[in-house]
Amino acid sequence: MEKKIVAILYGGRSVEHGVSINSARNIFEFIDRNRFEPLAIGLSKSGQWFLTNQVTKEMNQGIPVTFPTDPIQKGFIADNKNYFPDIFFPVLHGTDGEDGSVQGLLTAMQIPFVGSGVLGSALAMNKIIAKQLLQLAGLPVAPFLYYTYRDRDQIDFNMLKEKFGLPFMVKSASLGSSVGVSKVDTIEKFNSAIEDSFRYDDEIIIEQYIKGREIECAILGNDPVEASNPGEIIISERYDFYSFDAKYVDPEAVKIQVPAVLSGDLTSKIKSASIQAFNVLRCQDFARVDLFVTEDRILVNEINTIPGFTNSSMFPMMWKERGISFTDLISRLLDIALTRTERQNRVNRDFNSSLKF
Repeated sequence: MEKKIVAILYGGRSVEHGVSINSARNIFEFIDRNRFEPLAIGLSKSGQWFLTNQVTKEMNQGIPVTFPTDPIQKGFIADNKNYFPDIFFPVLHGTDGEDGSVQGLLTAMQIPFVGSGVLGSALAMNKIIAKQLLQLAGLPVAPFLYYTYRDRDQIDFNMLKEKFGLPFMVKSASLGSSVGVSKVDTIEKFNSAIEDSFRYDDEIIIEQYIKGREIECAILGNDPVEASNPGEIIISERYDFYSFDAKYVDPEAVKIQVPAVLSGDLTSKIKSASIQAFNVLRCQDFARVDLFVTEDRILVNEINTIPGFTNSSMFPMMWKERGISFTDLISRLLDIALTRTERQNRVNRDFNSSLKF
């Protein structure tokens, strides 16, 4: 069987640039070379695309990539040579990669890719829109308010204190990896938190702090959608919350429990809520759903449409617990995306009418 060529996109114009490199490096290393031929395409912090021999932080030393405006070619050009990947695998966390922008480019060029499309990516990336839609679907979320940059002078600490109590959380609306996120319990922390969150986004969300267990659930597939057993992030008392450093820098910051120690009934409810959230936000192929579990309720926190594939990432850990190795997981994602693409190709984009033009 002829190998499928897989173009792995990594890096990007995002504060999660480094996390993306670590995720893509694992995918490039563990992809099944008997079935797939990987190509690495690095997106620099300035937005330039480069074909590289491997996944590297020195991506700008690679060969510049351009896309022809002819979607029939379904490929790209590097060093005057045409490349025609069978599928792209965006491993781009955060802005300009997980938000639907790159997905829109690939869709316009009629290039198959792994993961959610423009709609699902954009909906899940914006915490404000995502929570509003989850609420409309009857899924519980933490109480929240949101503000744009032009409203920044109207944000009142005392009002928020009265509404949410202390502490409360301040977050950039469209980022991941806990960048632009602060836990606030004083007016001094409040002022710096607002400044920090607006540094990375034009919208912020302020929500009630939920004291509960940090639970994650991995989603795989489209028809049917499958949920893993939930896992738990147990955070060291040295950290106020699951911060960037706790996630990626300090190896002693968290303990990973896969599967989480939960009753069978609670596990079923978490899996059901995760699948529902995945469907409500029009996600495709895969995602990781983050939830809080308190003594009396389950709250959906957010959905990551391109979850991490680093050595400490929960998404591959939760599927490994179900007997799916890292290599097999990558293969399944590619197979799922290719099957979805074939199904979507049935849609007729031409309409024969009596209109004269």
